[in-house]
This record gives sequence, structure tokens and C-alpha cells, in this order.
Amino acid sequence: MNTAVQDKKPATASLLVMGYEVVIGFETHAQLSTQSKIFSRAPTAFGAEANTQACAVDLALPGTLPVMNKGAVERAIEFGLAVGSHIAERSVFARKNYFYPDLPKGYQISQFEIPVVQGGAVEFYLGDEKKSVRLVRAHLEEDAGKSLHEDFIGQTGIDLNRAGTPLLEIVTEPDMRSSLEAVAYARELHKIVTWIGICDGNMQEGSFRCDANVSVRKPGQPLGTRREIKNLNSFKFMQQAIDYEIRWQIEELEDGRAIQQATVLFNPDTGETRAMRTKEDAADYRYFPDPDLPPLVIAPEWVERVRAGMTELPRVMAQRFVTDYGLPDYDATALTQSREVAAYFEAATQACGQPKLVGNWIMGEVSRRLNLAEADIGACPVTPKQLAQLVSRIQDGTISNNAARQVFDALWSNPEGAVDAIIEAKGLKQMNDTGALEKIVDTVLAANPKNVAEFRAGNTKALNALVGQIMKGSQGKANPQQVNALLLQKLA
Repeated sequence: MNTAVQDKKPATASLLVMGYEVVIGFETHAQLSTQSKIFSRAPTAFGAEANTQACAVDLALPGTLPVMNKGAVERAIEFGLAVGSHIAERSVFARKNYFYPDLPKGYQISQFEIPVVQGGAVEFYLGDEKKSVRLVRAHLEEDAGKSLHEDFIGQTGIDLNRAGTPLLEIVTEPDMRSSLEAVAYARELHKIVTWIGICDGNMQEGSFRCDANVSVRKPGQPLGTRREIKNLNSFKFMQQAIDYEIRWQIEELEDGRAIQQATVLFNPDTGETRAMRTKEDAADYRYFPDPDLPPLVIAPEWVERVRAGMTELPRVMAQRFVTDYGLPDYDATALTQSREVAAYFEAATQACGQPKLVGNWIMGEVSRRLNLAEADIGACPVTPKQLAQLVSRIQDGTISNNAARQVFDALWSNPEGAVDAIIEAKGLKQMNDTGALEKIVDTVLAANPKNVAEFRAGNTKALNALVGQIMKGSQGKANPQQVNALLLQKLA
């Protein structure tokens, strides 16, 4: 599908690469989470022995007829509602004709002229900047089989288990202008389809496959010739592939060679893309309405039933976090990256009543530890209740932020530990005795007359040196706010 349909976004000088503007559109195949295939009752489970999950309907053997899977339609409706699309009351299935060994019937059932999901947008943050990528369409189709080259010397094996697996192909406008923006879009789309449960999002198993259409042009010029990078199955490789393709196209144009429209593959071992075949256009597929399938009619009542059964959407939950918990937009978006993270945040917040502090810890120390362990929030050894207790002890002045990190370390290593017991065992309570703290402050001021004089002469940095000495004298147990207040009082 040609994603270069419209182009209304102006060039941004800061995003130019060697004087060229990058234009990227996406086509993503999301495997729908049905138990059976889109037009048959054959199972869709991953990992079965080759050719054990393809039935006569999937292969279009004589005498068979496809029957639409209602669950696949409902998942398409859910996606459309999640991204603000129009759900077509009447859409049509077509035969997309091409020959390939893993497509034994010689055509793929897809949607062409009238897709089930039309328009919509995916919104996300790139750093602190809010972005929006417009969708052209999302249409239902069946997957093909798979060619196997590794296990056959000089031959190719065909596994038809995937034939007929239900897919939702999601097509964008060419709205992205960098590999970073493209990956951020893909991550957000992945979050949406997994959040609402229409796709498991497993990229390694092929459940979420992205194709990036990449072209370059001089600012103000018509869209350049695109090359489609097929089957990107990780966000890391996605960025590498797009960056390589951008450089390659610019170098070709700078050397006076024209870009030929093509489908390319990315080799992660070499970090390069290579052409697989010239890119087909719609006319090459000879689309025509499938004679075995009637039009797909979706009544408004069906749409409303699906809407009523849907979970709270991430963008709706993020707005609720802003309204109910007073979080900034950025924090609310970050904390709704997955349903599990959002649930962890709400559980901890409801236990301690400190949403901003809880959010900071989840986006900071919790995320850092999980990233190092390459794990998700479900593997976090610190429970929401423990984090809430830790935040409460920071808030009531029992421990400092530095001491809190020590408590967090101990909880991470020993999830059975209790916050208060760790604080006592490690002697981490802050010094809240004003009299004892005042003695330390007086001692430090007397021992550092040069810093005192510099501060009084207008050098505010000298105050930091004095604070450091006081914290050292208190073995890190002094309350920094108390220290600053007391120092300023004595130096006034």
C-alpha cells in the first residue's frame, strides 16, 4: 500500500540530513488475537509442527468457502475506536493476486477500495514534544504461509500454518521526519494494540511486523521515490535500518543516480539494507471483489456494543491521571505506557497519597533497574505497597532521598524486607533534632571562615560547600531542608 498519499507537513530545518528532508510512512501488520483463522476454524497457535494448522479453506481447495471470523471484525472495530477512526458501515473484501510459493491459492484475501477502519491518528511524545501521525486506513486480511530456507540444503520448505491467520494492516500518512519519530510511533502503536488486547505484540514471533516506507527530498520538492523496508521485527533494528536507508538514498542522489522503487530487507549482521524485488503497485495485484465473500456490514449498534466492552484507553487514562492526580502531561503519558505500569502507579499512589513522588520513582529508579535487567514491571521485586511506604518515609522526613535509594537497593535484593525495619537496621533516619543539628552547623561555620566570608560577599556557591561539610558531620543524616534553613538564618 502506498503511504505517500498526502503531504502537508512542512520541512523543519533542524531535521534536515545533509540538506535533505526525510519522509517516512508505515505499514504495520498486527496479528489479531483470535483463537482461529480469519476465514476458517483452523487454530492460530504459534510453534506447532509445520503444516498441521492449515485446513482446506485456508488453501482454497475446490469446494471450500471462506466464512468471516466475527472476533477478527470486533478487534478491528476496537482498534478503530482506540485511534479515533471512522468504522465503515459497509466494507468489501478483495482478492490480491500474486504468485509466491507460500501462497498456494495464488491470491490473498484483503481489503482494497473500502477498508473497515478509515482515518484516525496515533499521538505520542518524542522527548517533551507531542507528535501526531495520521492514519490512512486499517484493513483486515489473511496472512500467507512461510518459506523455510535454513533447514533444507539447496531447497526451500513451505510451512502453511500461518496461511489464513487474521491480520490488521495499519497504514499511515507519510508524516514522520526521522528514525526517532518513526520508532516512537511504532512503540506507541504497539502499546495501543497490546493495551486493548487485540494483538499480543510479540515481534519475534511475527505478531507485530512493521514495514517502513522511506524517501528523501530537498525541502519544498515533491515526494521522492520510496523504498519499503520489510518485516522489521525489533525497535532497535527499525532505527538502524531507517538510518542506513536514509544515508544510502542521499548518497545515491548526490552521486547523480535515481532511486528505484523497491522492497528491501535489513540485515542486522551487516547493518545494511538490500533490494529484494522491485516494488509492486496496486495495478500489479489485479484487485477485484472476492466472489465468495459478501460485503462486511457493521451496524452502529454493533460498534456501540464493542465500545461499551472496551477497557479504559491509554490516552483517556493519561488524561485522568492529569485530572485526578495533578500529574504533568508528560508524566501521565509515561506512566500509561502499559496497563501494568499504570496499575502499579495507581496501587502505590492510593497507598500513600503522593502521586508525583510515586511517579518520579517509577520513571526513575524503578525503570532504570528494570531496563538494566531487561525486564518489565511485572518482574519488579519491589511491590507497590513497599514503594508507597518508602515514599511516605521520604515525605514525612524520616529519611533523605539518598537514604531512600539505599532502602530501595535493599528491597530490590530482598523483596521480603520491610521499609521501616531496613531504615532501623541501617541507621538511616534523618537527624531531626534541631539542637544537635545546630551544634554541627556552629562547628562547621567556625571551621570554615573563608566559606562564610565568601558567601557574605555574594558568592552563593560557598553555601554548597558548607552544606556538604554539615552533611558529612551528620554522617548524611541531617535533613537538607533544615540544614539550608538553619545556615541561612545564621549567615544572615
